[in-house]
Amino acid sequence: MSFNKNVGSLDSIVRLILAALFVILILFVGVSPILEIILGILAVVFVATSIFKFCPIYSLLKLSTVEKK
Repeated sequence: MSFNKNVGSLDSIVRLILAALFVILILFVGVSPILEIILGILAVVFVATSIFKFCPIYSLLKLSTVEKK
C-alpha cells in the first residue's frame, strides 16, 4: 500500500520538535497520568507522520504541506 506524501519538510521538523517537547513534559514535568497518555500518543503520532511524510488527517482534508517543485 502506497501513500502520497502530504507532510513537507518544515511541517515534519515542527512535528518532531513538538514530539520531543511532549516527551520532555512527560519525563521531567509533573503532569497528570491522563495528560501523560495523551501527550505520549500525540508524540508517537507526530513522529510517525514525520517519518512517513504522510498524515491521514491531511489526506481526509485534502491538504498538503509538501513543497511544490
